Amino acid sequence: MVTTSKSPKAVALVAYASAKRTLPAYRHLKSPKKFTQHQLVACLVLKEFFRTDYRGIMEILEDSSDLKKILELDEVPHYTTLQKAARRFTDKKTIDRLLRSTLALATTSKVMKKSVALSAIDSTGLESHHTSTYFVRRRARGMKEYEDTHYTRFPKVGIVMDCASFLVLAGTPSWGPSPDIIHFKKALTDASQKIRINRITADAGYDAEHAHVFAREVLHIKSIIPNRVGRPTRKLPSGKYRRQMALHFDKKRYGQRWMVETLNSILKKRLGSFLRARTYRSQMREIMLRLFTFNVLLLRY
Repeated sequence: MVTTSKSPKAVALVAYASAKRTLPAYRHLKSPKKFTQHQLVACLVLKEFFRTDYRGIMEILEDSSDLKKILELDEVPHYTTLQKAARRFTDKKTIDRLLRSTLALATTSKVMKKSVALSAIDSTGLESHHTSTYFVRRRARGMKEYEDTHYTRFPKVGIVMDCASFLVLAGTPSWGPSPDIIHFKKALTDASQKIRINRITADAGYDAEHAHVFAREVLHIKSIIPNRVGRPTRKLPSGKYRRQMALHFDKKRYGQRWMVETLNSILKKRLGSFLRARTYRSQMREIMLRLFTFNVLLLRY
């Protein structure tokens, strides 16, 4: 069974080490050099660990001499410093590098192998202060008239994970409601750029011939996705790979797909399902920081 760290000192050590493997100490030669990028990243991870805001983690660090010693802090960063740092460190390029550093630490410490034998992809929804609503005018089922349908948007993220170690390989944040398959190509591409993946498994929400073609022929990853169950028919799917799924479905390996649902559950229980950010961009950044933090919780240094 997967276990996550409950020790803030252990979390601080791993976050600090991960940032050191990835980022230079200072962003610019003429930077104030008051805090290193490594220290700020670790502070942001601790913010997620304690499930608090920028002011909250500032006060926690003030009261914790042990954490300040681990992070080599002579003084605690102001909450506005941490807020600005979060914007810099959670852009796609930087957060991908930070996620890659956790995978490098995992392979070095033999938590995971150098290639992923089986991965899984799924999406999960999150909560936020701000909910965006919109209306869609559509034809009612079985009727000629149109109806105004009300939808509520919510933040969600598509996650690719290693089934052996439970480490997050990639995440694609967005707003729902939306079909899961829309983030399949992007999430799988991001994951494959970090580490070699042999197989990917997904539920029927990702069933499409183009998904199989992209995974197998473009990324050279074997895909295991069950065909959707529609009206009873003996006719086989017309697509090459969907036909293979119908004739020779790998039930044993597909049976491990549940691990990504377990990951989603643990992620929400340990770090919360609630986002504090209000704007779309800030919510997307917060989601990615949370995924990086989750990987940190799985590692030891």
